[in-house]
Amino acid sequence: MSIKIKSPGTVANLVCGFDILGLAINEPYDIMEFELTDQPGVIIENRDDFNLPTDPEKNVAGVVLLAALEKAGVNKGIKVSIEKHIKPGSGLGSSAASAAGAAVGANKVLGNIFSQDDLIQLAMIGEKLATGVKHADNITPCILGGVTLIRSIHPLDIVPLANPDLFVTVVHPQIEVRTSDARQILRKQVFLKDAIKQWGNIAGLVAGFMSNDKALIGRSLEDVIIEPVRSILIPAFDVVKTKCKEAGALGGGISGSGPSVFMLSETEDIARKVGVIMKEEYDKIGIENYVYVTTINKNGVEVVNSE
Repeated sequence: MSIKIKSPGTVANLVCGFDILGLAINEPYDIMEFELTDQPGVIIENRDDFNLPTDPEKNVAGVVLLAALEKAGVNKGIKVSIEKHIKPGSGLGSSAASAAGAAVGANKVLGNIFSQDDLIQLAMIGEKLATGVKHADNITPCILGGVTLIRSIHPLDIVPLANPDLFVTVVHPQIEVRTSDARQILRKQVFLKDAIKQWGNIAGLVAGFMSNDKALIGRSLEDVIIEPVRSILIPAFDVVKTKCKEAGALGGGISGSGPSVFMLSETEDIARKVGVIMKEEYDKIGIENYVYVTTINKNGVEVVNSE
C-alpha cells in the first residue's frame, strides 16, 4: 500500500501562547509519500535540496516511523519520499510537518491502528530530535488542523479551538534561527507582573477565538515575556510589526522561534497590503524573503491520493 499526503506549515505560540497555542496554515506545505514494504526498517528518499539526513535515526520523519513500526509490532518496513517546501529553520513548523506527516502516513499504511493521541505522541518524538524538547504547539495543529490549545503534555490534553475566518500573512526572511538556539536565550525567570499580563493575553486570545471576537484577538496578540528577547534575532521586526498594524492587521508577531513573522487580518485586501509592506521592508535591507498570503488550514495533514 502507498499513500501521498500534504503536511501543512504551522504558526506556533501565536505571540503570547508560548508552547501552548498554534494554528495550521494552507501555505506552505510539504509533500510526503509512504509505502509499506516487506523489508523491516525505514528508507528515506529526499526530493528537495535541503540535504537532510537519510539515516532514519537522525531524521525527524525517520525516528517517528521507527517508533510507529515498533509500536505497531509488525515485521514490516516503510519507505518515505519527502518533498519539503517548508524550509528548516524557518519558524513555520518544518520539523513538525515532517514529524506529523510521518505519524499520519505511517498510520494510514499500517491500517489506521493509532488513536489521535497516539499520533501526537509519536510526532513529538520527531520534535524532540529536532529541538531537544517534546513540544506539541506545531504538531497538534498540523495533525488536527485549525487552532489548538495544548492544555497539558503530561498527561496529553489537547483542546481544539474555534477557527475564525482570518487571513494569515507570513514573511520568511531567508536567514535561519534554530529553535534550539532561540530557546537558549530565553530568561529562566519572569516577573510576576509580566506573568499576570501574559496570562490575561492568553485567556483573551482563546476567548477571542472561541467567540469570534476579532477586536479581542487583536488586543490579545501581545507578548511581554518571549518576543522582547527573541525579536533581537530578527532584523526589522519592530518596524515590520508596527507598519503592518498601521495598515489594518489585527496583530501578530514571531512565528514559532522565527525568523518568519506573521500577521492576522480580517480581509484578504488588508492581508495583501500587509504582504507588500513585509516584502518592501526586507527588500530595503537587502534580505531575500518569501511572502505567503494564506488562510487557516482547518484539515491538518491530508491524504491526497492512495493506492
